[in-house]
Amino acid sequence: MTRLHETIDTPLAADDAFAFIADFANARHWDPGVATSERLGDGQAGLGARYSLGVRMRGKVAPMEYRITTWEPPRRVVLTGRGSGVSAVDEIRFEPTAAGTRIDYTADIRLGGWMRLVEPFVGGAFRKIATDALGGMQRALDARAAAKAAAR
Repeated sequence: MTRLHETIDTPLAADDAFAFIADFANARHWDPGVATSERLGDGQAGLGARYSLGVRMRGKVAPMEYRITTWEPPRRVVLTGRGSGVSAVDEIRFEPTAAGTRIDYTADIRLGGWMRLVEPFVGGAFRKIATDALGGMQRALDARAAAKAAAR
């Protein structure tokens, strides 16, 4: 298993940051490793909500399905994902700060089948994916905060 952990700070309020990030239908807007993302079924983001993501892997787009397994707005969301040969648990925590929100993102990624053999060697690639995703998250949240400030 590979564990990735990153933290960012954004001027966006915790309620707004949580609403945008916890709804994985928005993942394509902030994660450059996600080609497509959509909510499956009716309803809003919340416990049990499911998402279909097209994840960029080795030059291809692989399907993954995520489900919200913990929903504690506006503080914490946990999503469990499964795809061909890979499973992931993403825990995202939102902490209000005087300047906005601190987001703590942990992802546990497991490769299955024959891919388990290469798992010890792909940590660097997974870390680059995480760094790119958090950079995209930072930009998207900061842009939302700037738009809110300009609208006032």
